[in-house]
Amino acid sequence: MKPVIAAFCLALIPLAGAHAQSSRVDLSGIDPMQVIAGANDVLLRAPDADVDRLFKAVHAASRNDNEARGLCALFEPDADRSLVGLQRAANALGETSRIRFVEAVTAVAVNGLQGQPQAYDPAVGEQALKAATVTGMMLHDGFMLGLSSTGRDSASRDARCTAFRQLVDVLDGFSVGERVAATRYLLREGLDRYGGEL
Repeated sequence: MKPVIAAFCLALIPLAGAHAQSSRVDLSGIDPMQVIAGANDVLLRAPDADVDRLFKAVHAASRNDNEARGLCALFEPDADRSLVGLQRAANALGETSRIRFVEAVTAVAVNGLQGQPQAYDPAVGEQALKAATVTGMMLHDGFMLGLSSTGRDSASRDARCTAFRQLVDVLDGFSVGERVAATRYLLREGLDRYGGEL
C-alpha cells in the first residue's frame, strides 16, 4: 500500500494549483522523476496541519463505498501505478472528494516548499502504524488476513479493501501528532519505493 499512497498524493503536486478549479485531474504532462526529485524535502517541510488535512482527504474518500473501490484498486498486486493509473483513480473520486484532495495536496506542496523543516522522527510514525495495526486486529475480525492478502480473486480484493478502510479509520482516531507522523512515514517510504519502480 505504501508506494501507492505516496504516488497518488505526490504526483498531483505539480498540477495542484492548475486543477483547483477543475473537476478532472490530468497528469499526462508530468515526468515521474520530476515529481520524486524534491518531494521528500517538501514532505519534511510541510506543516503538520497540512499533512493531516491530506490524511483527512484520503479518510473521507475511504468512507464512501464507490470512492473506496477506486482507491483500493491501486493496492492490487497487478495495479497500474503509472501516472495514467493514478490519474484514473483520482478521476474516479466524486467531485467533492477530488476538490478536497487537490486542495489538500496544494497546501502540502505550497507550504512545504516555503516552510521550515518540521520535527519528524520516522520511528514515531512507524510505531503509530504498528499501534494502528494492533488496534485494527482487536476491533475487526479478519483484519490482518485482509491486510496481508495477496490473492487476485474478488474475495481477496474485497478483504484488502476492507482492511485498508479499517486501518485508515483507526488512524483517524489517533492523536493528531501520531496521525501526522504515520502519514508522513507512509508518504516518505512510499515515495522511495515508487522511485525504485521507475
